[in-house]
Amino acid sequence: MKRLLAMTAVAVLMGPVWAATRTVTLAVPGMDCPVCPITVKKALTRVPGVSQAEVNFDKRQARVTFDDARTSVDALTQATRNAGYPSTLIGTSK
Repeated sequence: MKRLLAMTAVAVLMGPVWAATRTVTLAVPGMDCPVCPITVKKALTRVPGVSQAEVNFDKRQARVTFDDARTSVDALTQATRNAGYPSTLIGTSK
């Protein structure tokens, strides 16, 4: 029994083995003023699992780092769409 509890505790503390941090780049062409990136960044950072969001107004892009066990690219694009700035995936890196 003690061994089972110990193994369960280790599994819970380690979390899922398949979870990974991903970084993606989204095209956000609808940003038309220097204040728009603030809204886009706020929308992205409110998505559970997002650890970092950088939004570049000049390039009309957002670079987002997130835990892929907690969220997805679809959730990120939905967040920007809900904020009034539809986006699409243009790049992925590890």
